[in-house]
Amino acid sequence: MRPPDPSAPPQGAVLVLNAGSSSLKARLLAADDAVLWQGSTGWDATGCAQGPAVEEVLATWLLPALDPWRDGIALAGHRVVHGGERFTAPTSLTPEVLAELEALVPLAPLHNGPALQVMRLLSAHWPDLAQWACFDTAFHATLPLAARTYALPEAWRSLGLRRFGFHGLNHQHVAETVSRRFGATRLDPGGGQGPLRLISCHLGAGCSLCAIAGGRSIATTMGFTPLEGLVMARRSGTVDPGVLLQLLRLGVAPADLDRVLNGESGLLGLSGLSGDMRELRTADAEGHPGAALALAVFRFSLLQAIGAMAASLGGVDVIALTGGIGEHDAMLRRELVEALTWLGTFELIVVPADEEGQIARSCRAAATCPPAVSPQPA
Repeated sequence: MRPPDPSAPPQGAVLVLNAGSSSLKARLLAADDAVLWQGSTGWDATGCAQGPAVEEVLATWLLPALDPWRDGIALAGHRVVHGGERFTAPTSLTPEVLAELEALVPLAPLHNGPALQVMRLLSAHWPDLAQWACFDTAFHATLPLAARTYALPEAWRSLGLRRFGFHGLNHQHVAETVSRRFGATRLDPGGGQGPLRLISCHLGAGCSLCAIAGGRSIATTMGFTPLEGLVMARRSGTVDPGVLLQLLRLGVAPADLDRVLNGESGLLGLSGLSGDMRELRTADAEGHPGAALALAVFRFSLLQAIGAMAASLGGVDVIALTGGIGEHDAMLRRELVEALTWLGTFELIVVPADEEGQIARSCRAAATCPPAVSPQPA
């Protein structure tokens, strides 16, 4: 990080804020994306846990920390998990936009709600600071109709029940990084002409894959919520809806289903030990049967999903691993190389996650030249 230089504060800096139910992450990026300052702190954004309230965190932690750079900050960019169908590009925050975002809170209450609190309080404390929102669902606005539609009656689909997809900010970062490195066309000379076929694998506490053709999302594993898809640290991933119906018949309350599926399942539920891949690798090496099961189910889920993404693309040129597990689990990379020989020739690479940088770049570009038309699905 650059030390503050009050005599020459950097101009055009972007403050990136990522608000969750239990913490606020902040990063200040210079115009060249160099990190000027970053930090995170715990809080209680829901009123249901212990910790300082949102306003206290802003007043006593965030704003004082930003004082040395305040004159050089051009705008704030907020990560918003769910943009619904309306928000498919970086969006300047106005009273009208804030009202529309309020209506989306039930779709991602643990993230959208706290983000809105930060937006409003920051506006009150710093009214002349331009604020923008970037949406984790936006990159998936290009999903074709068949890829985003659930096989449900029209009356239910009209309620907005469709696949949205998530981790879009990092999937977009991966797509742009891969495009700069390999270009825009297929790598395999025998694969015919066409756009580069990329599978972006975001593997961390949350996990999702995205099939990307020519820089556009055409399929993804997460759906209406971030619960669908791969096995994750504490989330179950895809489960037969019949299992959930049976649990309801047995008297399990919807609130308990929500809690267990989102917080007590996945690697943690399988192993009975931990949702941390590093701990599970160690425990597996020591003969822990739960850890072995968790790793096996995670790997099986991942390989199945890679196959599905490859089918959506009609082949693969690049598979990119990103996120905490994707970037650091060397054993997983070796397992993928061995298990995916049937895909033929492809490049397996690691791309460090950079959601904050993607937000800063996207907001800076949109503020300079706001998009006239949002990307539309095929």
